[in-house]
Amino acid sequence: MKNNKRQIGLYAVMFLFAAVLFSACSTTRRLPADEILYTGVKKVDIRQDSVKIPSALASTVKSAVDVAPNNYWKLLGWHYPFPLGLWVYNNWPNPPSGFRHWLYEKLVAEPVLVSDVRPEVRTHMIEQILDNNGYFRGTATYELVKGRNPKKAKILYNVTPGPAYTIDTLFLLPDTTKLTALIDSLARKDSYFMAKSPRYSTDSLSIARTRITNSLRNRGYYFFRPEFIEYLADSLETPGKIQLKMILASNMPKLAKKSFKVGKVEVVLNRNNGGGKPDTIEMKRATLIQMKPSRFRKQIIDEAVSLRPGRTFSVRAMDRTQSNLSRLGIFNSLNIEAFPDSVDSDVLNTVITGTFDSPLEMSIEMNASSKSNSYIGPGLTLGLTNKNIFGGGEQLSVKLTGSYEWQTGRGRNSVFNSYEAGITGSLAFPRLLAPKFIPRSRYQLNWTRFQLGADLLNRPHFFKMAQFNASVNYDWRLRRHVSNTLTLFKLTYTNLLKTTADFDSIMDANPAIAQSFKSQFIPQMSYTYTYDREFGRNNTLNWTFTVQEAGNVFWAIYEACGKKGEKKLFGTPFSQFVKGQCQLVWGRRVGSGDHWLVSRVAAGAAHAYGNSSQVPYSEQFYVGGANSVRAFTVRSIGPGRYSPPAGTPDDYFDRTGTFKFEANVEYRFPIMGILHGAVFLDAGNVWLLKDDPLRPGGTLKASSFLRDLALGTGVGLRVDISMLVLRGDLGIGIHAPYATSKNGYYNMPSFGKSLAFHLAIGYPF
Repeated sequence: MKNNKRQIGLYAVMFLFAAVLFSACSTTRRLPADEILYTGVKKVDIRQDSVKIPSALASTVKSAVDVAPNNYWKLLGWHYPFPLGLWVYNNWPNPPSGFRHWLYEKLVAEPVLVSDVRPEVRTHMIEQILDNNGYFRGTATYELVKGRNPKKAKILYNVTPGPAYTIDTLFLLPDTTKLTALIDSLARKDSYFMAKSPRYSTDSLSIARTRITNSLRNRGYYFFRPEFIEYLADSLETPGKIQLKMILASNMPKLAKKSFKVGKVEVVLNRNNGGGKPDTIEMKRATLIQMKPSRFRKQIIDEAVSLRPGRTFSVRAMDRTQSNLSRLGIFNSLNIEAFPDSVDSDVLNTVITGTFDSPLEMSIEMNASSKSNSYIGPGLTLGLTNKNIFGGGEQLSVKLTGSYEWQTGRGRNSVFNSYEAGITGSLAFPRLLAPKFIPRSRYQLNWTRFQLGADLLNRPHFFKMAQFNASVNYDWRLRRHVSNTLTLFKLTYTNLLKTTADFDSIMDANPAIAQSFKSQFIPQMSYTYTYDREFGRNNTLNWTFTVQEAGNVFWAIYEACGKKGEKKLFGTPFSQFVKGQCQLVWGRRVGSGDHWLVSRVAAGAAHAYGNSSQVPYSEQFYVGGANSVRAFTVRSIGPGRYSPPAGTPDDYFDRTGTFKFEANVEYRFPIMGILHGAVFLDAGNVWLLKDDPLRPGGTLKASSFLRDLALGTGVGLRVDISMLVLRGDLGIGIHAPYATSKNGYYNMPSFGKSLAFHLAIGYPF
């Protein structure tokens, strides 16, 4: 068996070597005598000596003749000038079965011939494109450019655009009916027709009539369509000019000529499993027919239905109604139909049919972790959500989390391993339960969330800590690209239930860290602004800014009441600090395929004052890990160039700071199907804004900032299955900010010790 595998591998190597050796002279062997192998476009020569055409039109012309040859092969998303598949077609017979047959089928490529490209047809396409864009009497020709092998040829296209024709006069419809008068009014306001001597363009005319149609359909002309507007163009009346006349299609139906008002609006809601007894309720804007038993808050109808009986029928209001209902998330299907009333021919009746989705949704998440402190283990999250608890899209969810870790190496065999368990309950309303003066978009889904949570963390060699939190959050949008999150109030309570002698010794050695671990209340408010937008197909931008404060409101109340010194809440001190974070992510498509260059810059700062001497440990910054500087594990670097003394146990307690800076750049490319790859470069670190003598080199200083940045590179593989991305990244350290056994900028002790592997879900940024 081993010998057979070796022979197969040897055959493959010999085959590839032979392909490289003979590719230059053996890719036309099987071509018919009257055929020529197409090897690409030599050039599209657009002669613009007297006529200049726009760059967008030039790109359209070139796209019309852009036929890919097969004198290359593809690997890892890149094209290589080696005709592997073509060489296989010409030189390797197809065996009936076996490994060589499988390999043949995988590699072979049928030749692309000049006759397949049909250059004579493509020249006519170019001339048609020129005519459609106002460059009449343009010509396009082609010629074959052959090399040393007469059986191969590139195609040279010569394009000579004619003079640009502009619209000299626009003749509108006769102002004899309400419809024609309205079309004329809309045409006079259209940007294309209002331009001074616009160049004739069929695409622009089509867009203009679509804009006119959309306006008509929002003014009651529901059955009007763009094809009912036609144009007659005359280029003979004035040389170089177009006389354009707008007419209505002769086959336009009578319904398209009529403006309608809103008639009866009926909403029919079916149960998820069918059946039920209909219950009819007359609402202000619609008649609700609900199949019982089912849960639905009927007041939503008046909130969601934008169609008003008696008003002019508008497609915009119709679409808005469907959007308002669908964004509740309680229907698995929605359909809206409008039809003329059988009695009153001037109104359209509307029927909205919806089917409820299953209200209960369960989720299970599993993960495995490997941390820098040698702990490994599995984790499990169970979630249960009722998506329609009160009948109006309100979501009640409960999430249970648990993880268990054991420590490897270091001679530890304790049965008391680390674990974490937590429970979180959340009640979310799909609207803002807030005063009306808060600006918001009526066309986007806004949320109010109430949340309670508890978490127990056990580190058997160090401590056991309990944490409780409660919060109220608002999520809303002002515009499509802008989202806001306001945490109106969040109260967190942390309590060290138990500590060990090892942990106490670490805290005694560093009072600053001990202060950040003390039992305390953290009353907070925060605001997050997110701008997320795509610019065309080739650019993306995401900017997130968060500002957070803790303890200031309580401190001000105590001060107003004359309370001096340390202030406590329920007998326990509360934290007082401010914190800000900012992140900018920019993506740029490289080339025409799914190749992206994505860059990220992130910074943050936190400062404790007043009632606190240190920012709580849970609110401090750290770097490293799957979404940060991937050449280093979580909490394995910083602050600054500080490095704990040799032999210090589990030094990750020291690896936090109150200032953070990170910069990343990543090149993402497709490999095969759902498999993608990445090459990245990461830099970053954390620092202290207050000097700590027990952590020398940890304070932020401009003179050593660049030297303090940890730097790493690496490669990654991603399995992208649309809704889920499974990612594996291998980071390679280049520079550690702390002193190592090596001098110079590249100071990693060894290549093996500079590696860090991360398995994660989703893209890092």
